[in-house]
Amino acid sequence: MTYTYIAVKLVTGFFGLWIMTRLLGKKEISQLTPFDFVTSLMLSELVGNTVYDREVTWSELIFALTLWMALSLALEKAMQLFPWLSRPLSGRPDIVIRDGRIDEAALKRNKLDMHQLGMLLREQNVFSVQEVACAIFETNGNLSVLLASSADTVKREDLGLAPKPAQMTYILIDHGCIEHEVLKEIGRDERWLHKQLQARGAARPDDVLYVEWSADGGLHMQLRQEKQAAGPTAAG
Repeated sequence: MTYTYIAVKLVTGFFGLWIMTRLLGKKEISQLTPFDFVTSLMLSELVGNTVYDREVTWSELIFALTLWMALSLALEKAMQLFPWLSRPLSGRPDIVIRDGRIDEAALKRNKLDMHQLGMLLREQNVFSVQEVACAIFETNGNLSVLLASSADTVKREDLGLAPKPAQMTYILIDHGCIEHEVLKEIGRDERWLHKQLQARGAARPDDVLYVEWSADGGLHMQLRQEKQAAGPTAAG
């Protein structure tokens, strides 16, 4: 009888979750919003904790699934009727880069640091902030990137030129903190970095939001106060 009861609950949970997924129109895992993520966790707990609990009856499992589905449908309907609810409940896309300049306030709102932003950019095959016209941090945690027109380059093979080795872009300063290991990796030291900063109007690393460097693009930095940022220049 115990195995039969477990089987009945499992079948009920299986079809119950399938029906709820169809009715609620859930997205793929990579496209989940915060609300979808919480819903998925809650549903797994509802089914998982009741299947092997003898004190929870089949009717109670049905009631829990039905109530959660009703609440989810009601909340989504409420967001359709009252659009102002959408932002606090599901969030809104946020622009984190405009014309090659990082919006520091947007990073703080979304709890991102430069290394996380760099990872999201690299996932879009973008290795330098300077290449970005606009980058939008979506509610599902992905980054949508619009490249600047200056980043549209003609392939060397189209011009009959020999292949050129690709160069990595390195983050040297993140929110005023010097990345010492990265400096060693590129064969530079703090004295060199301080000279580069002073030549571009930054008295100390604390004044800088971020600094990136590449062998072919040189040094590029942005000040914290958003008053002045140097353009791409050749490294000394």
